[in-house]
Amino acid sequence: MKYFYLFATIAGTVIPLSAIFPWFMANGFNLKLLFQAVSASSVGLFAWLDVLIAAITLIGFIVVDAKVNKIAYWYLAIIGTVCVGVSCGLPLYLYLRTRQHEAQLSDAQPL
Repeated sequence: MKYFYLFATIAGTVIPLSAIFPWFMANGFNLKLLFQAVSASSVGLFAWLDVLIAAITLIGFIVVDAKVNKIAYWYLAIIGTVCVGVSCGLPLYLYLRTRQHEAQLSDAQPL
């Protein structure tokens, strides 16, 4: 699963950014125009609000779970969530969590 999560992190970064990149090239980093475009239709607004709630929930989960399970580099998943979205942050955190779990299992193996 570790490599699936890594692949999903890459896809979850590249695919969404490739969709928004042309808009930023045409309009620049104009947040006012971006929010106008997002709220122009109820479908677009629904999608953005849905992702916003998911991102807030994911960040809360990462902070608590990383503390409990002592996950290294957990903050990278929050950065990915804020900069790209849940499509990057969630699989990245699952990758980090799985990698840590595998390392702990290999350390616990008797010689």
